[in-house]
Amino acid sequence: MVLNYIWIAFFLIAFVVASGKLLLAGDTQVFTDIINASFASAKTGFEISIGLTGILSLWLGIMKIGEKGGVVQAFARIASPVFSKLFPDLPKDHPATGSIFMNFSANLLGLDNAATPMGLQAMKQLQELNTKKEEASNAMIMFLCINASGLTLIPITIMMYRAQLGAANPSDVFLPIMLATFTSTLVAILAVCFKQRINILQRNLLLFFGGAILFIGGVFYLFHLMSQEQVSLYSTLFANTLLFTIICGFIVSGIRKKINVYDAFIEGAKEGFHTAITIIPYLVAILVAVGIFRASGAMDFLIDGVRWTVASLGLNTDFVEALPTILMKPLSGSGARGMMLDAMNTYGADSFVGRLSSIVQGACDTTFYVVALYYGSVGIKNTRYTVPCALLADLAGAIAAIIIAYLFFS
Repeated sequence: MVLNYIWIAFFLIAFVVASGKLLLAGDTQVFTDIINASFASAKTGFEISIGLTGILSLWLGIMKIGEKGGVVQAFARIASPVFSKLFPDLPKDHPATGSIFMNFSANLLGLDNAATPMGLQAMKQLQELNTKKEEASNAMIMFLCINASGLTLIPITIMMYRAQLGAANPSDVFLPIMLATFTSTLVAILAVCFKQRINILQRNLLLFFGGAILFIGGVFYLFHLMSQEQVSLYSTLFANTLLFTIICGFIVSGIRKKINVYDAFIEGAKEGFHTAITIIPYLVAILVAVGIFRASGAMDFLIDGVRWTVASLGLNTDFVEALPTILMKPLSGSGARGMMLDAMNTYGADSFVGRLSSIVQGACDTTFYVVALYYGSVGIKNTRYTVPCALLADLAGAIAAIIIAYLFFS
């Protein structure tokens, strides 16, 4: 229901802003731009879905082997002490727990191509437990809000972009991104725990968050001792080696269980193909709304209003130039990436704006895309409080990114 109102709001705001530009400024091109943007966004939504077909078929095929080979259940047992607290409605050692664990792990390592299929598999398994098939369950909301909060440990792609654009030390945003995304993920968990009345002070959760803080500190210290080239080399090598090890481990587990791994792969791959086709209308719907909102000039109007307000209060406005990335991030991943690259090209990779844009890019995820993709794959129409909690996490990540950027680079 919330997504329905937001979708309608995008169109109505775009119409009001475009009408104002036509009547008051004589901009005769604005409605043409909007229509062109709607066509381009619809094409993009279709191409993303088709592009996911091969990846989904591959990874859901591998996941099916792992499921029949018992590996997914093993991951579920590993994650059970923490996940049983965050997902109290999940039965003990349910396969969904293993899929969620693998999705989170892939996201932490920046393996988007692997994380998405695993996440879609988790949503399918959660839907099997859901008694109200068109309404998001508590477990779905927790899973999706954590996903939408960013959940990145090694932002290798952002560091590579910074290196390509001439940053003196491309990895200088590593710790700020880690701190900002940890903030957004923590806020997402706390917000959903509050809504679902989950006690955050439970021993297992406290140990988990304490361990996460120590682990993040250790990774930062290790990377701090390395050069940028070493950081890029070892992080990429570790992530891809781990990924291929998982694939081989799943196949070996299938052989040990004496299952036909080829038939299991084909069975999962067919499910991946069906899922990719299912999500097309949901992606087209949200991407068209976002494209129209941008093309109407509503985004520029919003940014100019924030700049004027901040200046009127006598506050520092350095962060305002990074607002396009901040505001675009929940709406469009490719749009936010384009805004980040534009900021670095315009102001310099080592400028305050360039660094802040990089931090924001890694601090949170594309909420509306994630909601449309994951819920659309299982036919969820009532998202309940998913979007408000996810956007609250995005806001926390953005605010943390701004504060951290001032602390580190101002």
